[in-house]
Amino acid sequence: MSDPLKYAVVERERRYLLARLPDGVTSTKEIVDRYVTGTRLRLREVRERDGAVIRKLGHKVRLTEGPDEIACTNFYLDDEEWAVLVALPARTLRKRRHMVARDGWLVAIDEHEDGTLVAEIDDRDEPSDRIPDWLDVVRDVTRDEAWTGGRLAR
Repeated sequence: MSDPLKYAVVERERRYLLARLPDGVTSTKEIVDRYVTGTRLRLREVRERDGAVIRKLGHKVRLTEGPDEIACTNFYLDDEEWAVLVALPARTLRKRRHMVARDGWLVAIDEHEDGTLVAEIDDRDEPSDRIPDWLDVVRDVTRDEAWTGGRLAR
């Protein structure tokens, strides 16, 4: 059997609930995630400020027991492929993603429909516990299943 993760990219992300959105937002986009029922698949539609739309199908495989290390494979979809796949039963999560570039950090902050802010820090290949001092952190939710996209989707 071939390696099922051959084309995957490993994500090592830490997540934090925030009290407020920090200064330094460089871009904002609208995201709608559809978690396909009974699978590890996610359909994502990203709308940029300039009106550009990106649609993709993602497959996520956990590499550890918790949600903090995941192998992700993405396929970009055209309109016809999107139309077929978006008809699948799924739970939906809508959010606004703000990118903050400041002091050498790049942090994605998801603003959910209820106003909740969740920061994601990608550790890449070097796990860390450092947090920028300008993030107003309320709580670390990195390993809390309730704060994964699949659990937040309705």
